[in-house]
Amino acid sequence: MTTLAIERPKADEHSPYFSRYIDRVPEGDLIALLETQFAETLALLRRVPRDREDFAYAEGKWTVKEVVGHLSDCERVFAYRALRFARNDPTELASFDENAWVANAGFGRRRLADLVDEYDVVRQGTLRLAKSLNADELARRGVANGNALSVRALFYIIAGHERHHVGLFRERYHLS
Repeated sequence: MTTLAIERPKADEHSPYFSRYIDRVPEGDLIALLETQFAETLALLRRVPRDREDFAYAEGKWTVKEVVGHLSDCERVFAYRALRFARNDPTELASFDENAWVANAGFGRRRLADLVDEYDVVRQGTLRLAKSLNADELARRGVANGNALSVRALFYIIAGHERHHVGLFRERYHLS
């Protein structure tokens, strides 16, 4: 499979809200970044001591396990949107409430190692999808939550969303 470089999305390919994630993604090969940054994320998460798995840095904030579950959930949603838009599906897609999803997911009853393994599988699927698309498919757009998004913007959002949470793991959860 030949992998096409994924161009950085322009401002009109996503809502301003998603700039907070896209702006975190450095210039360069996005596929390589999704692979290397994820390897670093996996290593970080696999070093979390058992007594820190249920740690939240403040009242009402998610635990380490909940954040990992959230990362998998969001990546699934963003990759699904990318798939639908790449296939030129004109159906507008609904939003989702990540707080309600975490509250109802039961991540706390699972082992962190299992959540990390699941996230790994989700990322592998994302990478295979991204690598399979051509330039026309990457440029296609759709609407989710009332906002237009391009396929390539969704892959940048995935990368930036991970970077955002890994930054929080380091800064607020004191993981290294």
